[in-house]
Amino acid sequence: MMERKAAGFGVLGVVVVLIMAMTVIGVTEGERFNKTSSSGGLFWSTAKEESDLMLKAEPDEDSSAAAVVNDHDDLDGGFSSLDGMLQWAIGHSDPEKLKETAQDVQRLSPNELKERQVEIKELMEKMKMPSDSQLMQIAIDDLNNSSLSLEDHHRALQELLVLVEPIDNANDLTKLGGHHAVIRELNHPDPDIRRVSAWVLGKASQNNAFFQKQVLELGALTKLMKMVKSTSVEEAIKALYAVSALIRNNLAGQELFYAEAGDSMLQDILSNSSMDIRLQKKAVFLVADLAESQLENVERAELPFFRNHFFLKSVVNLMASTDLDLQEKALVAIKNLLQLKTTEALVFKDFCGLDDALERMRLQLQDLMVEEYHRDYAMDVERLRREVELIFLSKLGKVMRVPT
Repeated sequence: MMERKAAGFGVLGVVVVLIMAMTVIGVTEGERFNKTSSSGGLFWSTAKEESDLMLKAEPDEDSSAAAVVNDHDDLDGGFSSLDGMLQWAIGHSDPEKLKETAQDVQRLSPNELKERQVEIKELMEKMKMPSDSQLMQIAIDDLNNSSLSLEDHHRALQELLVLVEPIDNANDLTKLGGHHAVIRELNHPDPDIRRVSAWVLGKASQNNAFFQKQVLELGALTKLMKMVKSTSVEEAIKALYAVSALIRNNLAGQELFYAEAGDSMLQDILSNSSMDIRLQKKAVFLVADLAESQLENVERAELPFFRNHFFLKSVVNLMASTDLDLQEKALVAIKNLLQLKTTEALVFKDFCGLDDALERMRLQLQDLMVEEYHRDYAMDVERLRREVELIFLSKLGKVMRVPT
């Protein structure tokens, strides 16, 4: 609630938060930076003191590590704006003191407010908040420090999870050697450490060919695929997420995926009715993505994987799920699979029963469209279902005229 109220402070709010930074929160040069920043819930490692951060911010020119950090001095620090300071200060203030401070500020004259603004600006410049690159270096150092607690290692990974969101930061992670540390954590005995490590790699790999290449060369894909079979469902989900991100739009990664029997892994997930539905959603999404990649790279020979009757049937069977989101993802995968050159429509009809599945889904969506809460989504899925049906009928040589 406090964050919502802050939006109503208007222009005065900026001044309020700056005063709170001095009078309510009490940031001093000797205070440890173990608070949560405004940028996505980032934690600064408790293993580091402010003095450590200041050394990172102003490194020795003779240090090799300093040279790496200096390459990223132009990156934003922990508070990239006054709004960031506002959110951080409110989140770490006592509500009653916050209210009292806001009331006191409202009684200040315009000249007094300006004087306070100057004072706080000078304080912020003196503090020199660390950049994203410097924060990543701290987290990496914590991961490489085996004497730190499990909690500290988990916190370091959570920091990286937030920091690698921008593609430039993800690339900086490899320049700092952080991808080595994160990949090493995939072998950690604690399943939660493994889970977040996979999550970090997946997030950093999204639409990032440079990072994908670095991670693939270190053999992380093989380990992640083994983690997909983990008895820990949460670990398996994040591992499959990482696998998908690592090979998306990456032909070399896809070839390695197939060489490691990735097709069998996907079929096992899709055909197992007792499998967690979240894992099935990620698996069928990956199938759609792989089929789309095949469509975009027509010069590449189609793999037997796409012609495996039992695999195709496992995808079609997902249309019988009670989860509409899973059904929609299955439709997208079927749509892409139907458009492959080697696709045999009769296999989808006679072996997979696609025609019956499409009709059952039509009736189901018809019922959902009566309900106001589901109507819009059901109509969207029906359009997709109809598109798949037309592609299927076309393959069978029974092209139907689209109604006007």
